[in-house]
Amino acid sequence: MAGNKPTTIKEIARKLKISPSTVSRALNDHPSIGLVTTMRVKKMAEEMAYEPNQTAIFFKQRKTFTIGVILPKLSEPFFSEAISAIENVAEERKYTVLLGQSLDDENRELNIIQTFKKHRVDGILISMSKNTGDTDFLDILAKTEIPIVFFDCVPDMPNVHKVYSDLASGMIEAIDAFVDRGHQKIALINGPESLLASKERAEAFKVAMDKNGIEYDASYVVNTDLTEAGNEEAMEKICTLVDRPSALISFNDFVTLDLIRYAKQRGIILNQDMFFISYANYPLWKYMDNPPMGSIEQYPEKQAHKAAEILFDIIDKKEYTDTAQEVVYPSKLVLK
Repeated sequence: MAGNKPTTIKEIARKLKISPSTVSRALNDHPSIGLVTTMRVKKMAEEMAYEPNQTAIFFKQRKTFTIGVILPKLSEPFFSEAISAIENVAEERKYTVLLGQSLDDENRELNIIQTFKKHRVDGILISMSKNTGDTDFLDILAKTEIPIVFFDCVPDMPNVHKVYSDLASGMIEAIDAFVDRGHQKIALINGPESLLASKERAEAFKVAMDKNGIEYDASYVVNTDLTEAGNEEAMEKICTLVDRPSALISFNDFVTLDLIRYAKQRGIILNQDMFFISYANYPLWKYMDNPPMGSIEQYPEKQAHKAAEILFDIIDKKEYTDTAQEVVYPSKLVLK
């Protein structure tokens, strides 16, 4: 290689006194090229520090061998597990992962999608921001034929590929566990009302209470915007009820951390005056001397792995159909 100029197939061909097409086939292990020639070509390519022209390869195959992944917040253990699963699948397929964090900002999420579109990623995996209300980006991606698969936080709409956890099964197990231990006053601190996951939790809560013969009380259900201040405000509403509940289910484990801290400030003793169960089942509870009663597993690794498989099958056209795929994993209560 002269200077910084990259070595070309033609230069290798001149050196070996064979045709450029023979070099190209040998580098790609074409069966029409003998083993000796293939070894000679590859040895010369290594000596001359030859590197394939990826742009030409991408153009020829109409692929960039990259996928985009958009997550609300990578710092959450749930999404750390998810991205690890996605990268494992991508590595098996010889793909590179481009990662973007929406930080639950709808505009930021859209900007990331536009950036992925400009980079011509072969597909996108996304767990939606809790503040996303507009899904017009689906039309944008459809026009450019970039497939998209949702997981965990998915849109409440048909004809999209999505993988998520059935939140009702875990909720029913949680209410059953509370009732089995003598609790009748059970509250729910839910997420934003606009979020599909919040609606599912609320509906499952009503069903589980009815199943156990407990009358539904709307004052025992409070929504939070999932910020620290919002979580504390929601907990204050619960704690100031005249008939304060003895058991509480919260949107996720991080919300529960805020709720427990606030409860302690009010002199409420964990697992004595009030018992907690939340969604997510993060590993953080094993570091607490007195953890909450339980947490509901939503299988982030399993969700992400399946979503990635669906995306790559669409990209490779192995299982492509006009019908959108919807995969649901039951959530499960894990007692601490």
